[in-house]
Amino acid sequence: MVKPIIMVDGLQKRYGNKQILKDIDLQVEEGSIFALLGENGAGKTTTVRILSTLINADGGTAYIDGFDCQHQPQSIKKRISLTGQYATVDEQLTGEENLILIGRLLHLDKKTANKRITELLELFDLSSHAKKLVKTYSGGMLRKLDIAISLLASPKVIFLDEPTTGLDPRSRQNMWEMVKGLAADGVTIFLTTQYLEEAEVLADKIAVLHGGRIIAEGSSEQLKSLVGEEKLVWVFSEETSLARAQSLLGGELNEAENILVTNSDGSIEDLRQTLNIFHEQGIIPTSFHYRNPTIQDVFMVLTDKNEKEGVAV
Repeated sequence: MVKPIIMVDGLQKRYGNKQILKDIDLQVEEGSIFALLGENGAGKTTTVRILSTLINADGGTAYIDGFDCQHQPQSIKKRISLTGQYATVDEQLTGEENLILIGRLLHLDKKTANKRITELLELFDLSSHAKKLVKTYSGGMLRKLDIAISLLASPKVIFLDEPTTGLDPRSRQNMWEMVKGLAADGVTIFLTTQYLEEAEVLADKIAVLHGGRIIAEGSSEQLKSLVGEEKLVWVFSEETSLARAQSLLGGELNEAENILVTNSDGSIEDLRQTLNIFHEQGIIPTSFHYRNPTIQDVFMVLTDKNEKEGVAV
C-alpha cells in the first residue's frame, strides 16, 4: 500500500470575520496527482499556502513527509516546491540565467546545479531557448520555465496552484503531459484548478472544496458515479424552446450553443416520457444524444446540493 505523503486533519483558517477553511481533512498518496477543485474564493490557494508554510492555520494539523507544516517549516521547505498562478521569473534574464540564479539561492554546488539545469532544459524542451531573454518567451514557455525552476532542488512534492491559467489549449495540453511525466517519475503533485477537465484528465484523486469544506472526494470515476450513469444532451434551434424546455425539465443550460443537459437513467421509457412532454408542449428539439457524466456535472450537482442545504460559499 502506498503511504500518504500529505496528511491534513481538521484544518481551519479565518480571515477577519470570514471562515475560509472549516475542518479540512485530506490524504495524498506519494507519487500521485491530487486535484483540489473549487470556485474562486473557495479556499484552494489558502490550503496550498498553509501546506507550503507561507501562512499558519488557525486550527488542525498538516504533515508532509512526516513533518509538521506549522512547527517544522524548514524541513517542509526542503521537500516541496510551489508554483503559483503566474510565472515568477525575471524577464530581464535568460532562461538559463534564471535557473542559475535560483540554484545559487538554493546553495546548490556549481557542478550539481549545472548538471540539473541541463537536464531540466532538455526535459521541458527549452534548450534551444536557454540563452534567450525570458521577456521573449510565450506564455507556455514561461510556465515551463517556472516549473523547471521549482524542480531544481528535486522536491518530493510540487504544489501547482492554477498552473495553466492564461495558457492556450495547445500549451495547456503540453503542460498536462509534463505533469503526468513528473508523477510517473515519483513526484507527488498537488494541483489546484478551476478547469474541471484538467482535474479529470490528470488526477488520481479529486476533492471538491465548497463553503470551506470538502464535500466530495475520490477518483474521477467514483465522483461521476454520484450523478448517475448518463446525461441527455438536447439541442434547440432557438432560445425560446430552450428556455421552455429548461423550465419543464430543469437541467443545465449552455445558452451559447442552445443546449440543455438533463439527467437520465438511460432507459427507453425515460426517453419516451421526455419526448412526450416536449410533444405535448409543442417543443421540438433539433437533436439529442446521450453522454456519460463529467466532472463538471459532479461539481454542479454537489455544489448546488450544498447551496440548497445552506452551506455558504
